[in-house]
Amino acid sequence: MEEDNNTRTVSSTTTTTTTTMDPKTGFNSISRTFQTLRPPLNLPPPHATISAATYILSLRHKSPFPSSTTLLIDSTTSHQLSYSNFIQRSKTLAKNLTLRGLTKHHTALILSPNIFQVPILYFALLSIGVVISPANPISTTSDISHFINLSKPVIAFTTSFCGKLPKLKLPLGTILIDSPEFDSLTTEEAKDDISTTAVLPEVSQSDVAAILYSSGTTGKSKGVMLTHRNLTATVAAYDAVRIPTESPAVSLVTVPFFHVYGFTILLKSVAMMETVVVMERFGMGKMLSVLERFRVTNLVVAPPVVVAMSKEGVTEGYDLSSLKSVVCGGAPLGKDNFDAFKAKFAQVSIIQ
Repeated sequence: MEEDNNTRTVSSTTTTTTTTMDPKTGFNSISRTFQTLRPPLNLPPPHATISAATYILSLRHKSPFPSSTTLLIDSTTSHQLSYSNFIQRSKTLAKNLTLRGLTKHHTALILSPNIFQVPILYFALLSIGVVISPANPISTTSDISHFINLSKPVIAFTTSFCGKLPKLKLPLGTILIDSPEFDSLTTEEAKDDISTTAVLPEVSQSDVAAILYSSGTTGKSKGVMLTHRNLTATVAAYDAVRIPTESPAVSLVTVPFFHVYGFTILLKSVAMMETVVVMERFGMGKMLSVLERFRVTNLVVAPPVVVAMSKEGVTEGYDLSSLKSVVCGGAPLGKDNFDAFKAKFAQVSIIQ
């Protein structure tokens, strides 16, 4: 197959068909789809063996910031983790999980709120080709059973506050990610003769990276499979519009990491070498306090938060002068609500 900006040629052993793509709309008469008129993204070759985690971490080098830059901040404890420490912990966890029998194409069910350990776990699993299957930690036992039937996990990761998983009999059991055991898995390599020679599997871009669950508006929740290539392309789109900054952006992500919105924002933030403030439970007052205390520049929310912030008196008494942009997604934000927010925060950009 050969193509330029205006013509696409499809060849086979018997026929050759040429069609002119409309240069104004991008409509392709063969596929009957609209193709983007924007320049192509700078993606790895399709058949290159590279995980989404490896690709995302490689984009850090486009930023001028050192590896000592803070990646994660726990909004409750103020505990911080640098990029270098994050990468080392993810690598150590990946090796230890491999030695426990977790390998490429296995699926891991994750039931957790937004806590410090989740990004470390995500990147460790992605790097060894294990499919991430995150779900809402307050799901019912019936819903969790349905998720398990869909994704067939061999292991589960959850927190000590979730009492629904210990009853499950998964091949590799359940690990509490807020436990000393998990912490040691991220910091201490297994005392095993093969631990230094364990070979991590190669990951193809066509391999499934994650199974996320739909909201179930047309029936039961469905498992939506995303490949490593899907995640790579998503992050590459953010990278294509990257704006250089003098200091790392500080992002407060209030949406859950188990949702595709929070999941992709997290991946993007790592690639852009931002500092991510992690807030386990949402509360308007708590959020505003965190914005002020950590001088947050980028707020990631759903529309109801934008609506609430626009109301008179809600943000009174908080210094939000550091805030530069609000990313609003998960549902549409009405024009009236958009205008009301801009009237109150003229200096803040809203990105939908």
